[in-house]
Amino acid sequence: MAKKKTSLARRINILRASVMGANDGIISVAGIVIGVAAATSNSYAILIAGLSGALAGTISMAMGEYISVSGQKDSQRMALIEEKERLDEDYQSEYDFVKKKYLDQGIAPALATQATNELMAKDALGTVVLERHGFNPHEFTSPYAAAIASMISFPLGSILPMVAVMITPAATRIWATVVAVLIALCITGYAAAVLGDAERGKSVVRNVVAGLLTMAVTFAIGQLFAR
Repeated sequence: MAKKKTSLARRINILRASVMGANDGIISVAGIVIGVAAATSNSYAILIAGLSGALAGTISMAMGEYISVSGQKDSQRMALIEEKERLDEDYQSEYDFVKKKYLDQGIAPALATQATNELMAKDALGTVVLERHGFNPHEFTSPYAAAIASMISFPLGSILPMVAVMITPAATRIWATVVAVLIALCITGYAAAVLGDAERGKSVVRNVVAGLLTMAVTFAIGQLFAR
């Protein structure tokens, strides 16, 4: 069962990286192609700008995810080392800390003592780390897996705005791209909320607002250089 839970947690983290990668691909490349489309009707220029943005964003997103997860993993490893030293030097204090956490949660004293005894006997280090630092030491996310997930999902997300802006007539391509992007952002915002166990409505609204703001700014800049 523990292995299944660990595997599930890791899969959720990889899914989170994938959703966020796709979301960033949609917003970033949508902003680029709309900005260029606002400045020129040259389809070749729009396509090159979109492809360049997708390539640069893919590399940036993958490296950013790798660095972020690696940094988090390093911090968690340091916490493990510190807690192991604390257990070796003063086991009773760590035991009392865990028990107090359970008591503070409203658990009856007898049950809190029983739970602390059982959990500390089974996995003292894991129990203390979870209660003190809030993470399970058996559920590390691979920075390589997160980077690969972002490397795949970012360009996939970037395809939508590029296709939308290229296949629609010049007169309507900007509005068509905006509509397509907003629908996609509703989906990724909802998916991100589900994975993060957050409020769905707020997540979708925030995502849509971020996309609209990005496209509005790049459109305005494109209009300044329109010819």
